[in-house]
Amino acid sequence: MDSSLVQAFVPSPSLSKITAPSVVARMAPLDFDAMDAISNTLMTAVDTSDPNYIPGTSGEVTYSKASYYVILGLYLTSFPGLWSTIKRSTKAKVKRKTFVSPGANVTDGQNLREQAGEIMAYMKANNYEVVDAGETITFKGIVQRSISQACFLVFCSFVGLASLALVLQIQFNTLVLPLIGEPNWYYLCLLSPYAGVYYWKQGDREDEFSIKLEANDDETENSISVLGSEEEMERMWRALDWQEKGMVKVPGLLDSA
Repeated sequence: MDSSLVQAFVPSPSLSKITAPSVVARMAPLDFDAMDAISNTLMTAVDTSDPNYIPGTSGEVTYSKASYYVILGLYLTSFPGLWSTIKRSTKAKVKRKTFVSPGANVTDGQNLREQAGEIMAYMKANNYEVVDAGETITFKGIVQRSISQACFLVFCSFVGLASLALVLQIQFNTLVLPLIGEPNWYYLCLLSPYAGVYYWKQGDREDEFSIKLEANDDETENSISVLGSEEEMERMWRALDWQEKGMVKVPGLLDSA
């Protein structure tokens, strides 16, 4: 065999000397100073004084400003409803409704005198007094202040003011006031307890009820026309087992049980 062919397959001495540490040693170290310089350059490219700048973003406005102002206008228009809710809490929501009950010629029914006696007993049990007992019976009573109602008004006010503060914080994020600096709109939430104070200072509420009784010609049905607080009216017709005129009473699952 030719000796030149055998020598062609002998490993080169120069390749056998390459080791892993020598390869790693040739890698250039990371230049952290250069990376910081690039990062600072990118950050300074964003103009944070721009009114349209959004903190935590690249500064580009990605939402429709027209939609934003429409939503802002709708919110500011509906916000006075919070004050309306606080004011209405001190007054009764008066409604007029007509109910029916079985008359004297129906099994387990009542004539008008018995019906009137039942109504008077119910109203007196709820601290109402008769002020007029003519064709229309008029009652007056005192509704005491409720701690739970006051707490509910404080909670609603807190949520409403927090929402308003969020809107103002977005809209006026670059506003600077004299002697104050940049305002923190969330301090508006500190006004929420005054809703409960306002409700409590109004004192107990005086309610008035007017009830008129009528019977049909066959005395099979009594008609009860009620004018008064919707809340108290709701309790009354359920307690006395009346039915609203023109409505069909559907028994619930618990009633059938």
